[in-house]
Amino acid sequence: MQTGIRFHDTADLPFEKRLEEIHRQGFSCVHIALKKVKDLPDSTEALTPGYAMYLKHQFEKNHLDVAVLGNYLNLADPDPVKLKEIQAKYTAHLRFASILGCSLVGTETGAPNADYHYDPEACHSDWALDKLIENLRPVIKDAEKCGVILGIEPVYKHIVSSPERARIVLDAIHSPNLQIIFDPVNLLHPDNLEHRKEIIGKAIDLFGKDVAVIHLKDYKVIDNEMKCMACGLGEMDYTDVLRFAKERKPFIQATLENTKPDNAVQAREYIERIEESL
Repeated sequence: MQTGIRFHDTADLPFEKRLEEIHRQGFSCVHIALKKVKDLPDSTEALTPGYAMYLKHQFEKNHLDVAVLGNYLNLADPDPVKLKEIQAKYTAHLRFASILGCSLVGTETGAPNADYHYDPEACHSDWALDKLIENLRPVIKDAEKCGVILGIEPVYKHIVSSPERARIVLDAIHSPNLQIIFDPVNLLHPDNLEHRKEIIGKAIDLFGKDVAVIHLKDYKVIDNEMKCMACGLGEMDYTDVLRFAKERKPFIQATLENTKPDNAVQAREYIERIEESL
């Protein structure tokens, strides 16, 4: 397993210095969302080949791969005009990723409302899932043209809220350019925590073969809410996920989330110790 980090969790330094620090901390890859980096442009018109090549050279200079180019926009937005803009931005990110040397553009799966809020009845409905699949189809066609994977990240509070719903989307789209970003904590919620091991096992069974990237973070339940934090600081058991990665996904990229600059190395070493023990 190749361990990376989410770029916007790292030290607040100028872009090129930030890459140097990520490499110094022992990471091999990053998950980067341009809109979360204050000194990098992210508008659709800014995503030129020249910009992609500049970033590519900077990452290469620091011996870093881009595991995921994040574009976490709502593909279930009910406004048809806004939806077209969102789909166009996904296409721009896919094209940009193909030049950058990044094989995967990452996204969550949204909510069927304009402000992306969690509505349990609507988000978990069949009609929302059908709409998401419809809206994904043209984006996946562009992913195929660009030779880049679109990775969807199942999240309990979003439309693709469970391993079963993820499998439905994968089968409906039926494209090698649609795969999964597996974040086991995102499938958990205070409502289902007592079945944590079963849910993670079901995810591995149902979409394990389609997992392209893994995200790793920890959690604690505070006031009946999931509070996320760096690996090793909470209640997460990584055994099944890391065994899955070691046995079935050699050299997969796994990026840490919710770290801070002063605990990122500790989190990386914690995960690597578990992996080595399996």
